[in-house]
Amino acid sequence: MADDPAPASPEESVSHWRTRLIHSKAEPPAGFRSLTTPIYHASTTVFDTLAEAYQGWRPGGPYTYGIYGTPTTLKLGARIAEIEKAKYTFIVPSGQAAIALIYLVYARAGSHILMCESAYGNSREIADDLLAPLGVEVESYDPMIGARIAKLIRPNTHLIWTESPGSITMEVQDIPAIVAAARPHKIPVAIDNTYAAGVLFDAFAHGVDISMQALTKYVGGHSDLLLGSVSVRDEATMRAVGKTFRLLGMAVSPDDSGQALRGLQTLGIRLKHLEQSALTIANWLKKRPEIALVLHPALPDCPGHDIWKRDFTGSASVFSIVFKDDVPVERIVRFVEALQLFKIGYSWGGVTSLVMAYAGLGREHRNYGRHLVRFNIGLEEPEDLIKDLDRAFKTLC
Repeated sequence: MADDPAPASPEESVSHWRTRLIHSKAEPPAGFRSLTTPIYHASTTVFDTLAEAYQGWRPGGPYTYGIYGTPTTLKLGARIAEIEKAKYTFIVPSGQAAIALIYLVYARAGSHILMCESAYGNSREIADDLLAPLGVEVESYDPMIGARIAKLIRPNTHLIWTESPGSITMEVQDIPAIVAAARPHKIPVAIDNTYAAGVLFDAFAHGVDISMQALTKYVGGHSDLLLGSVSVRDEATMRAVGKTFRLLGMAVSPDDSGQALRGLQTLGIRLKHLEQSALTIANWLKKRPEIALVLHPALPDCPGHDIWKRDFTGSASVFSIVFKDDVPVERIVRFVEALQLFKIGYSWGGVTSLVMAYAGLGREHRNYGRHLVRFNIGLEEPEDLIKDLDRAFKTLC
């Protein structure tokens, strides 16, 4: 008797063209190699067996559903973890999402959190509008407190939040001293490490437990995407963050992740150029008679400059100036609006120079009233930016 013919595969047994559009056997030739990471779009992930489908998600794999990451997003997370020397990195939709994720991991009804007064403004809004109604107290502290933060720690303190330098007033915090105060109480210390792009300050070498970045800034580098990252130092922190990350559904676009992966390739040379240009312009501004302070971490007048020299390997593109008290606010407004190359806008880290004057910071320490103006230095020639500033200063006369 002749052998029975092998059963046809599902694809071979299908004849209708509409079905073949969905169940195709066509494949590209093997052997393609590229310098770029492919962009994987997916919501549904498929499995060979039910056992695979039932094994559940955990950080780093297996793949279970697109909301928890595709190879593109997980490649970006692995690259950020690599440069930050972290155990693992979660990629989230924005820097603000990264801040909220960290708070929600540790905030519980009745808990107490310490947050530096210089933190990104939305951190305070999260504290007041999201956490306070849930019964969580977020107490602000002077970013220059250092080891004296030990006096603020309570039995119910669950997290200490740091940002160094502060992204407007530029205070450089003594992170090792804060970590030393927190460690005996087993209180995790988190840092907004966006200024350093995860490389100019080695957060984990200085004892931090969680480091977040707004990848929107230096990693993206072109003011055209929104992404954030949350990097952790150990397995226990990875599990804690991972649980909340999964429940919040913080999916990110693989296209944005692909742009961030591209941005990483030029991050080193961009940071170097931005540092040199920012220092050139900051030193020029320091000589202006209208300016009382230039708040740049690499300059001696900046609060925490000695700590910056000790702990950082470089400076970045963003800094602030404080006009003298006798310069009327309306003239400062006129100065800002007279700038042409500097565009009025929030954020920083992109290729275009930006300027922002603040109507008031509402802080107890180093408030500076309405005399503070922040700059982001872009990739324009410093000489052209200085000419633009000089023209704008003439409007003060």
